[in-house]
Amino acid sequence: MVHAIRFHKTGGPEVLVWEEVNVGKPGPGEARIRHTAVGLNFVDIYNRSGLYAAASLPSGLGSEGAGVVEEVGPGVTDLKPGDRVAYGSSPLGAYSEARLIPAASLLKLPDGIDDKTAAAMMLKGLTAQYLIRQTYRVKAGDTILLHAAAGGVGLILSQWAKHLGATVIGTVSNEEKAKLAQEHGCAHTINYTREDFVKRVDEITGGKKVPVVYDSVGKDTFLKSLDCLAPLGVAALFGQSSGSVEPLNLGLLAQKGSLYVTRPTLFTYAAKRENLVAMANELFDVVKSGAVKIEVHQTYPLKDAAKAHTDLAARKTTGSTVLLV
Repeated sequence: MVHAIRFHKTGGPEVLVWEEVNVGKPGPGEARIRHTAVGLNFVDIYNRSGLYAAASLPSGLGSEGAGVVEEVGPGVTDLKPGDRVAYGSSPLGAYSEARLIPAASLLKLPDGIDDKTAAAMMLKGLTAQYLIRQTYRVKAGDTILLHAAAGGVGLILSQWAKHLGATVIGTVSNEEKAKLAQEHGCAHTINYTREDFVKRVDEITGGKKVPVVYDSVGKDTFLKSLDCLAPLGVAALFGQSSGSVEPLNLGLLAQKGSLYVTRPTLFTYAAKRENLVAMANELFDVVKSGAVKIEVHQTYPLKDAAKAHTDLAARKTTGSTVLLV
């Protein structure tokens, strides 16, 4: 029998339970995959806590994983049993030994990228791709601000932005994370627990400020992020680890320099299959080239997902964390 992590009510890590589930055979357009590794992401906490509502309860959890195709349903022609695959944008249910999944969500893994690496990079790497290649297209000579620079998305985004010729300013919470961020592409780090990041950005840029801020922290940083932007700058709010941003007086955007604010999601950017494939190919290429290195800093058995959630929420993790099946 297949086991999975599910939750029957929203709440803290304690609501996660390890239980038997019935997977069944794939229907039209579906594939059944056996997981080898599952990615841990902050959005999983949002789903578990109820900040992002699940379609129904009980619910599975997780939207990123890697494994092997066991069976395909009617109409699936580009996958076959035995194919190594990964995904970073799917219906909830990655925290499982096996699952059914829309085949359109799956991407064949190229040689040279192992399953654990794939599970650590798909959601975070695809997020980095849309942020720096689409939401605001980072170019050589740009100086950008990245919050949570030592996090999973942060370590990928900063390496990739440096590869593109940008200078990355990253905010972190301690010296250990500052060192990690510097090792992964950040030219400057700001410890926001003891430094005013608005003042430091102004000093680093000589008063010019930055064209874009990538903010996954939310409530604690957002308004100050606006103060770091040059006129016509873009604030890309792609997470809210410190809580939701309060309603915004749009007049502030005019006062602070005709700014742009966006709340992008991977789900939207990768909604069309052709876009998802193009994004993944660009991610695979930059990883295979060595320009972006994916490092898994923590692993937990899948059945210990609650412990992983506790550590992630307490900021005890850095970089990518993978749940092993």
